[in-house]
Amino acid sequence: MIDENLRARIAHAARGLAIGGRRVPGQATMPSLDPGTGKAFIDVPAGMQADIDEAVTAARAASRGAWAKTAPAERGKILRRTADILRRDAHWIGPIETIDSGKPLKDGIAEANAAAAYFDYYAGAADKIEGDTIPQPGDVVSVTLREAVGVSAQILPSNFPLGTAARGVAPALAAGCTIVAKPSDHTPMTALILADVLDEAGLPPGAYNAVSGKGDAAGAALATHAGIDQITFTGSLATGRRILAAAATNIVPAAVELGGKSPLVVLADADLDAAAAVATKHMFTHAGQVCSAPSLLILEIPIADALLDKLIARVSALSVDHGLRDANLGAIASAGQIAHIERAVAAARKTGGELLTGGARPDVAGCPDGLYYAPTVLVVSDAAQPIVREEVFGPVLTVLIAKDADEAFALADAGQYGLCASVFTNDLGRAFEFQRRVSAGQIYVNDWHLGGVQAPFGGMKRSGIGRERGLAGIEKYLRLKNVSIRPRALQP
Repeated sequence: MIDENLRARIAHAARGLAIGGRRVPGQATMPSLDPGTGKAFIDVPAGMQADIDEAVTAARAASRGAWAKTAPAERGKILRRTADILRRDAHWIGPIETIDSGKPLKDGIAEANAAAAYFDYYAGAADKIEGDTIPQPGDVVSVTLREAVGVSAQILPSNFPLGTAARGVAPALAAGCTIVAKPSDHTPMTALILADVLDEAGLPPGAYNAVSGKGDAAGAALATHAGIDQITFTGSLATGRRILAAAATNIVPAAVELGGKSPLVVLADADLDAAAAVATKHMFTHAGQVCSAPSLLILEIPIADALLDKLIARVSALSVDHGLRDANLGAIASAGQIAHIERAVAAARKTGGELLTGGARPDVAGCPDGLYYAPTVLVVSDAAQPIVREEVFGPVLTVLIAKDADEAFALADAGQYGLCASVFTNDLGRAFEFQRRVSAGQIYVNDWHLGGVQAPFGGMKRSGIGRERGLAGIEKYLRLKNVSIRPRALQP
């Protein structure tokens, strides 16, 4: 499936770790898997403690040298050139993202363009980071300065490797920080590609470093490194706890986006066709491997059967195939993840869950070892079941039936996570009641994933701490300093 031109680009990107503006061999290598075939397509360097040490040293030097001396307006120009290069090369970066992560080709290309949008947005912010003046008595002048926090450790997820990298790297660079990025060992390619893109855009050596490797080696070494000043992490709740513990040990700030079990509530007065279309589209994007997917569907009882009929008609029509064939759903990122999905569905069925569609691995032509799972819809009656409370991170939509809107809202707010939530209703009063009662970082009405790059994104409860995107997304890369001046010393 990989032509010679694309294979050459893959080999070029994987030629070494990106440290200090150079490509250096890692301490070891590891295979990168194409989950669509279940087979490795390239070996990439696997960084260890020594590589992380070198990368942090390079980032520290850049944070005190070339990047620190780069004027804010010039930082913005470099970010804008980065956006232009990403858009120019999306036609080949997208397929590599598809091969590495399993997602459909159109989504891989869209991710490269979404990454460009982050660099464009934060390019405009680079020379607009301002402080305040504070009223003081007499001739005292007091101001605040917002300075770059220093070296940012960015530990990236497997589902949107390039998009999540851009979401953190762009505001960090705009703020004047330098970066050491550690991509997921399942999807290392585009963090390495980004190093070449930034180099072409004119970023000084050491301002962005990428060290691929295993989480228990490179990831742990980076998170616990005494030379970093801030951590940005996207991933599981369990790993997020370890990241926060490491940040606490070194007394550095951490922004963590963790799991989600995001509810989509459909009330009796809603547009059922729109609700079914939105639930299908956003639940099964990237085979459900999206923290913010609407993975818990809560239906008011009068419309439950009608909505489920419309939903199942749509879900049953979804195609599953290798990402390069651009079906509706591609592959699951790893064998361990697909096993987790199977256990979750089996446990729900054993405790009375009604399987409406899916629930098995489909046969995909030419990919006997591929990691695929059919789009699945399960109706459960007990809100205490694990599949209602825990993240599956796969193409499994869990459905609860509520007797009325009050119960539906209570169910929507009952879980441990608080990433996204939506209500479908034509009653504006109900919509405002929903946003008051549900603790989630993003509330949508009659749709999902509204807001774009400009809108802050992040979790409440166990879905995380801190915000990405928008102007709020740059704040974690800045520290506030107060400077107060008396023009001349008072005489004793």
